[in-house]
Amino acid sequence: MDPFPPFTGGASLLLSFRVQKRTVLIIGGDALAASRAYTSLEADADVVVLVRGGLQVVCDELQWRAHQGQLSVLDWDELSSDNRADDVCRDIISLDGYLARTPVSLVCVTGTLSPAHSSRTRSLAPRIARICRAYRIPVNVADMPTLCDFYFASTHRFVDPSTGTKSPMQLGVTANGEGCRLASRIRREAVAALPKEIGGAVMSIGQLRRLAREHERETEGCGATEETNTSDLDIEGASGDAEDTCVNTPNQPVPIRRTDDSESAAEAVRRRMRWVAQVSEYWPISRLAALTEPEMRTMLSGSIGLPSMGQHAHRGEASQLPLQTSQHGLEHIVPSVPYNERGRILLVGSGPGHPSLLTLATHSALTKHADLVLSDKLVPSAVLELIPRHVEVRIARKFPGNADGAQMEMMEAALEGARRGLTVVRLKQGDPIVYGRAGEEVLYFRSHGFEPLVVPGVSSALAAPTFAGIPVTQRGVAEAFIVCTGVGRQGKEVHLPGYERSRTLLILMGVARLSEVVGALLGCSPLDAASISEDDSKREGRREGKPYPPNTPIAIIERGSMHDQRVLVSTLADVCTALESLGAQRPPGMIVVGWAVLALHGHGDVRVLEEGEGSDEERVRRWLGGRRWNVTEGVSEEWAAL
Repeated sequence: MDPFPPFTGGASLLLSFRVQKRTVLIIGGDALAASRAYTSLEADADVVVLVRGGLQVVCDELQWRAHQGQLSVLDWDELSSDNRADDVCRDIISLDGYLARTPVSLVCVTGTLSPAHSSRTRSLAPRIARICRAYRIPVNVADMPTLCDFYFASTHRFVDPSTGTKSPMQLGVTANGEGCRLASRIRREAVAALPKEIGGAVMSIGQLRRLAREHERETEGCGATEETNTSDLDIEGASGDAEDTCVNTPNQPVPIRRTDDSESAAEAVRRRMRWVAQVSEYWPISRLAALTEPEMRTMLSGSIGLPSMGQHAHRGEASQLPLQTSQHGLEHIVPSVPYNERGRILLVGSGPGHPSLLTLATHSALTKHADLVLSDKLVPSAVLELIPRHVEVRIARKFPGNADGAQMEMMEAALEGARRGLTVVRLKQGDPIVYGRAGEEVLYFRSHGFEPLVVPGVSSALAAPTFAGIPVTQRGVAEAFIVCTGVGRQGKEVHLPGYERSRTLLILMGVARLSEVVGALLGCSPLDAASISEDDSKREGRREGKPYPPNTPIAIIERGSMHDQRVLVSTLADVCTALESLGAQRPPGMIVVGWAVLALHGHGDVRVLEEGEGSDEERVRRWLGGRRWNVTEGVSEEWAAL
């Protein structure tokens, strides 16, 4: 049994290669050379075009760009005065000399497809490639993949539709030389399927990150430098907001932050960057694109609430009135009806995420009755898009360390709206009663004279396992199930139930704390289930009952019911290593522990209780196919028809 999943060769190493102020040499003057030049100029490279005959023989676009001073065109004949050799040898000698005295980062050879130059360029190409490799310069030769060190992906650069400005967001598709035309088609279809505001959203997040660093520099200027250093200004890798250095989850546990807590400059920037990670993960793309600098600064200053979503904001004269802002930055609702009309509050569950799983009552509340929607951050965009555009929508910023403040902010906003006569929909993921804090909201609203209507939703605790092919109960395998949370109030540890072979354990909000959860269930470190450490007594204290066997099946279901659902199945002994190997997590996620995880796999295994523990090792081996874990992606295509 391999300890880790095997790799499959044949792919390319996809990189975002930075070529600012570096020289890209393009050998050729045809339309493809112009395309390569344009791509390189967009990356701020210094472009040099090398072609026999110089400026007079290149295509119109290259001539124009040369006249504009955007690139340089060199005549191959003028690189060398050695007329003793034949044309091919002279060209190679002159290229060798040019590369010896000029720092070049990339070389692109394009004339291999041009009818006028194809034969000569194709004969030169192998020798050009050898010279480039001698100077350790990566080379690309059009239509000759065996000579290529790299390929050009089929790319698209997104535009911010509100300004028409090109954004830093790019999408690239490569078939690794096997199907360029098909790669272009796939790229076009992928771009068409993405939100049009994606470019603006990336620009907003970029500005938000720069403002976070600006805040730190301002703090340092006030003398708070004793705990900061240069690395703190580039904190993305520690905060979950980088492309390739981020931690695996934006929900990394942090201490609860109170208004009277002091924090160093380094702690402040880490907190702000975690908030940026949360915003990037949860907010709708359209809302990110509409962020203004004042909203960003309000967020970074420590606020929690969120102003109205741009496309759902109330229109008319009322929207022009000055807004009062609470201590958390949540705008007070502008009155749209007289105060003497009594409103109402609906606590509504939106289900696990897939819009087709909304109940009729929830759908009606959102599309027919709501004047104001106060949504939790986990409610997906696909559900929010069902809300009519004239309805105001606000999303809670329940960032790590700020959940209690954000919760109170949303309750106050709901009460304020109801007092004005609005129908306020407090929208929650799953079922509002299952770890949705609906109970405290019921009591709060009741104490202020409003009896809210609680609209049940399909709980993700039950729906997500179903989407993953896991029955929480199954005759012969699981006779009962328990739903619990992986984190207590204000981040405190919770006590997990002990092992019972016939019971399924469902843990919500525990994936970000997987190591702690698994350690408590095993009673020892999940990284070394066979040994005992001095911390094991603490782990035992987090579990009520006997420990779980290390070979107990476990599933981690991320974004259950959504198109990008991911399900990891393993054992308690290996699941932490497995999750780490997958890279970035996809919140929200839940954990399923117990023999029900394997009950419906393949031909099924429903004799777990009958056969007893003696068959467990073989049962697990057969289920995982001899591997330590398996991963599946997506949901059944049949859901698209529903």
